[in-house]
Amino acid sequence: MTPVWFMRQAGRSLPEYRALREAGGTMLEACLDPATASEITLQPVRRHGVDAAVFFSDIVVPLRLVGVEVEIAAGRGPVFPEPVQTAADVARLVRIDPSLVEERGESIVDAVQRTTAMLAEEGERRGEALPLIGFAGAPFTLAAYLVEGGPSKDHLGARSLIHSDPSAWHDLTHWLAEVTGRFLALQVRAGASAAQLFDSWAGALAPADYRRAVLPASAAALEPVRALTVGGDRAVPLIHFGVGTGEILADMASIGVDALGVDYRVPLDAAAARVGSHLTLQGNLDPALLFAPTEVRRAAVHETLAAGLAARAHVFNLGHGVPKDTDPDVLTDLVRTVHAWRAS
Repeated sequence: MTPVWFMRQAGRSLPEYRALREAGGTMLEACLDPATASEITLQPVRRHGVDAAVFFSDIVVPLRLVGVEVEIAAGRGPVFPEPVQTAADVARLVRIDPSLVEERGESIVDAVQRTTAMLAEEGERRGEALPLIGFAGAPFTLAAYLVEGGPSKDHLGARSLIHSDPSAWHDLTHWLAEVTGRFLALQVRAGASAAQLFDSWAGALAPADYRRAVLPASAAALEPVRALTVGGDRAVPLIHFGVGTGEILADMASIGVDALGVDYRVPLDAAAARVGSHLTLQGNLDPALLFAPTEVRRAAVHETLAAGLAARAHVFNLGHGVPKDTDPDVLTDLVRTVHAWRAS
């Protein structure tokens, strides 16, 4: 069976999300309010009939929990009023105790527990289990925002710091690995069924730089989840995803993950050839096809599903997140198309 869910399936593409957010408050306030976060997480499950929920949160939430000043600006993304650009900046930042994630994470635990209870009810109605996928940002992507003070087209600041001050870069990314890893483990201990590490901007790096300066911290970010076991086995599967990462897919797969997210630039059968047949692949319809004619989109879905047969298993997804202007009915039709294909 090929399950289907989407990155960014909860949120701005849904009218019920926009109606909920009209009540006021910031994006981060919504992430940290358990009732709001759980309701938003369930909205696409109810509307689209996807096979899993994705916890409604943001990669900068653990930074907010430990006291880093950050806001999510509408139409722009995470903004840090005090960028981390020098060795002194890094030294000040890493003095913050990462354990504050757990000490101040009660709202995250509450939200996950509320969500899993709601999913159990929805799953009982549908006659199937509905997992919750937790996620966190990878150290490089978080560092890219911190160093630039916000979004960047080329992440030049972070890439420069790798070479200009390797020691400061190491300290920054390994501190981020502990902070974001604890955040991911917090979700799993509260009931999440899988854990995904997002490295949205890893594709901006040369492969050699990625292997040397980024991959070790990404591996470290997964350690808090690896340490959680049930009967001696890892508690939940681990997913690793990045954008523009065709040249480093094998590296991303090398840190002991169970599934690899593949963006829309690399066909799934080609990705399977690069990483081997021992991994589940996730992806990877081009989000632009959500705006194509129905017959074009459905044909592309079938092509993606066929290519996914080359992997050990396949989770149908987009090759990146749901664009905010997506017609929700298109996503519902896409889910039905996948379900019809697997039924046949």
